[in-house]
Amino acid sequence: MNLKALSATCLFSALSIGLLPIAAHAKPYAYGTELDIKEILSLSEDAMPTCGVVNAHMVYLDSRGQRQALDYRKLASNCSQEG
Repeated sequence: MNLKALSATCLFSALSIGLLPIAAHAKPYAYGTELDIKEILSLSEDAMPTCGVVNAHMVYLDSRGQRQALDYRKLASNCSQEG
C-alpha cells in the first residue's frame, strides 16, 4: 500500500470515529436566539493584533447530545478590562 492510500485510509478512519472535528454548518447568532448548550467543546476567534470586535466560533453539545456550531461576534480576548 502506498503512502497516499495509507494516509487516506487513516484520515477516513479518524473522521468516522470522531477523532477529528468535521466542519459543521454553523448557525449565525442573532440577538435573542435561544441556545440549548449542555457542554462547550471548543471556542475560537479570529486573530487580531489590537483590541476590537472579532468573529468567533463555538462548537457545543445540546441537551440531546447533538453536536452544534455557532458563529458570533465578540470583543477580542486581547482587550484589557482596565480603563
